[in-house]
Amino acid sequence: MKDLRMNRIFAKDGNTLIVAMDHAATMGVLPGLQNPGYVIEKITLGGADAIMTSYGVISRFGHMIRGLGVILRVDGGTSALGDKATGFMQEIYTVEDALRLGADAVVCMGFPGSKNEHLTLNYLSRVVAEAEKWGVPVLAEMLPRGFESREDSRTVENIKTAVRIGAELGVDFIKTQYTGTVDSFREIVESVYVPVVVLGGSKMETDIDVLQTVHSAMEAGARGVAIGRNIWQHPAPEKMTRALHAIIHEGVSVSQASKYLC
Repeated sequence: MKDLRMNRIFAKDGNTLIVAMDHAATMGVLPGLQNPGYVIEKITLGGADAIMTSYGVISRFGHMIRGLGVILRVDGGTSALGDKATGFMQEIYTVEDALRLGADAVVCMGFPGSKNEHLTLNYLSRVVAEAEKWGVPVLAEMLPRGFESREDSRTVENIKTAVRIGAELGVDFIKTQYTGTVDSFREIVESVYVPVVVLGGSKMETDIDVLQTVHSAMEAGARGVAIGRNIWQHPAPEKMTRALHAIIHEGVSVSQASKYLC
């Protein structure tokens, strides 16, 4: 069953274009994400493989989700209005909740080296154990030190350590930050034995920056991306999705992909 569900997220070439739409569960209303139905319609037309989103979006917009793999965010418990210094992501939904919704996989955070690492890694391991009983894939967002701003929070060595910890805990694929160069990210990918996808992060300055980041990550061995703002905050989400699809699944150059944005 796990293989069947992974096949709804990863295409035949082993790559995936995941659109992250889980932000509003902690940040509230964000530009571009006011109408989830509109985003779902456009990214489907653009060739997205899957969406990573919240319980509310899946339950209210499920009738619009056709041909997309669905990944439910099962952790949370924090908000933009809370105390970021003491807050941490914790398990709030179960794998059974995901199955009732019809989701294909679940996602949660893992923060090695953070002040609350024992809590985040404990709930991640519990999710993995529960998911294994049901044959449900687990995506872990492995970020060293979580969102704590420290000089070594995103070093290559620490990201490499974080992703390997995720694999050792039993996750099926990993989402993490691109390290900025093909060689350094290849080191990350080669240090782990499960697929790695790159997170989109904050809104980038230009479309070319987005395309170049994804192209470089794929060149380094990433199996795809999980991008949010840089798709649904784009003036034409369908076109940006289509451009990224061309890089991820067709192996086109940045220049060729940029033509889809015209």
